[in-house]
Formats: sequence, structure tokens, C-alpha cells
Amino acid sequence: MDKQDVEHSSPSTLQPMVAILGAILAFSLIIALLMHVPAEGDTKPVVANAEENIKPVAAVEVAATSSGAHTEKSGEEVVKAVCAMCHAAGLMSAPKIGDKAQWAPRIAQGYETLVKHATEGIRSMPARGGNPDLSDAEIAGAVANMANQAGANFDPAKLGKK
Repeated sequence: MDKQDVEHSSPSTLQPMVAILGAILAFSLIIALLMHVPAEGDTKPVVANAEENIKPVAAVEVAATSSGAHTEKSGEEVVKAVCAMCHAAGLMSAPKIGDKAQWAPRIAQGYETLVKHATEGIRSMPARGGNPDLSDAEIAGAVANMANQAGANFDPAKLGKK
């Protein structure tokens, strides 16, 4: 086979590939067109369907702050509502509720220090556990509640209400 034979055979081998690519392109074009045809009985224009399809699935609304009087919660209630989010599972190095080994060095710092850390925030823990509406007494009660579950004997009345 000489050079002239090789040149003449190349286009004939490309023809089936061009035909296959053309068929795929035609099939894709038909599918794309069919996707834009409204279903029978559908009176909405295609554009309206597109807007409906891309609308958000949910909306977030921020609750208005209550103008009523603040109701003091017990330390246990604060722990369940706020503190347990991290302290129940030990998230972000938070000492787990009831874990004496993790709480011992903290308890040794003293009740006032723990309350100060909880009120002002420390390391990964935000001030007031991330809830600015908590009173000092509620923070003190929550600290006593968690520390006492790990062996402390703190009296929440010392710094605030239970």
C-alpha cells in the first residue's frame, strides 16, 4: 500500500464516526426541544414553570423580640435549652455533662471563675452560650447544674438564682 492508498482510506473510516456523532447530536436536540413543550392541558407558559422551579424551598423569618418581661429559667432549663447543644456531646472541646475527668480541672478553678467564663465566653464557647438574653443568675444556675453533675457542690444561690 502506498501513500496515496492510505490517504484515500482515512476519510472512509471517519464516515461512520461522523454519522454516529451526528445521530447523537440530533437525538440531544430532539430531547432538548421536547423538554420545552408544555404538557397537554398545561396552560402555564414555560417561563412561568421555570420561575416556579427555581424559587426557594423555604424562607427564614426572624422572630420579633418579646416586649414582655423576662421569665427566669432554672439552671436545668438553661442547660437543656442552650448548654446541652455542645456540652451533651462534647462539641468543640466542651466538657461533656457528667464527665468528672473533663470537669475536674474546671471545677478546681472555682465557681466564680466558671461563671465568668460562661458569661464572657472562653475559647470556642461564645459569651452566655450564644444566648444574650440569659441573665447572670441563669448563667450561674446553668454552670452549677453542669458542674454539680460532674462532682462539684456549687450553690447557684451564691451568685444568682437557680
